[in-house]
Amino acid sequence: MFKRKKYNYEFRLQCVEAVLEGKGSLKSIALEKGIEHSNLRLWLGFYEACGKQGLEPRSMQQYTSSFKLSVLKAIDKELLSLRAVCVRFNISSDSAIIAWQRAYESEGESGLISKPKGRPITMKLPIKRKAKKTAQPALAQTKKKQKP
Repeated sequence: MFKRKKYNYEFRLQCVEAVLEGKGSLKSIALEKGIEHSNLRLWLGFYEACGKQGLEPRSMQQYTSSFKLSVLKAIDKELLSLRAVCVRFNISSDSAIIAWQRAYESEGESGLISKPKGRPITMKLPIKRKAKKTAQPALAQTKKKQKP
């Protein structure tokens, strides 16, 4: 498996502006810059929908279950592609939508509720440890017995 590359804002803007200025076709500019043309097409869609802000990097977003459901209903009702849904609802990756579809098909609306991430907390209260018995008090008692 390969590591996903992240491109900075200036590079994305430069690529999108090259396409919009007509310096070449979408595929030729993608080949020239060494990126996938599907990425460039997605950046172009974000730029057209949101302007320059659409190209800014996104942090990890938390989506509500009602938002996820509205996205899935829009896909079914309007027969939208994953790329079109990403641009329309400003979702950074289509893999999130695929995961929502699978969860909805298997569990229904309850599958769209966000689950806590990370390792579950197993210990709620600190455990009091028993005091360790050392050999020293026993030695002190044996010495006292030997003296008289």
